[in-house]
Amino acid sequence: MTIAQEQRYYSPAEYLEIEVNSQERNDYVDGKIIPMTGGTPNHNQLALNFSGTLNFALKGKAFRVFVTDQRLWIPNKKIYTYPDVMVVAKPIELQEGRRDTIVNPVMLAEVLSNSTKSNDRDEKFAAYRTISTFEEYILIDQYTMHVEQYSKTDNNKWIFSEYENENDRLSLTSVPFEISLADIYDNVDFGIED
Repeated sequence: MTIAQEQRYYSPAEYLEIEVNSQERNDYVDGKIIPMTGGTPNHNQLALNFSGTLNFALKGKAFRVFVTDQRLWIPNKKIYTYPDVMVVAKPIELQEGRRDTIVNPVMLAEVLSNSTKSNDRDEKFAAYRTISTFEEYILIDQYTMHVEQYSKTDNNKWIFSEYENENDRLSLTSVPFEISLADIYDNVDFGIED
């Protein structure tokens, strides 16, 4: 007989105390602490290719680029999470009382894995849309050349675009930036399994 373990709920303050002292990163979703899975070489390469090129393109402009270890607070959903890539307009805004948690992203990008793609497309995107500064969402598939782009055009209105050819060019609408899929997928080996 299997005995179900009771789920413990944590306050945001309890989570932050645990998280600051943790060697591993964990998401926080409305009282639950959720361990983050480790990344694959393709996942890391895609995040690096996209964020590195983006960071260079925005040098000297009114934006900052952050990757994987920068925590984001979504107050309307009581979620702390670590997007793969985050662009923030200067000056960055931090959660009240914190020096390590951003609240004003303009663009967020996630590299999809088999275990997270459903959550990234649905629950996470719904949570991100509650952030008033959030204007654009990019989803990058790590198993095949495929990028999805969601661009905000008005309150509660988003345009969906997708790209799957190495010559396709992804042009962001939230910041001045364009990149080819060939550059996003540079050094990615689709023969590596998840």
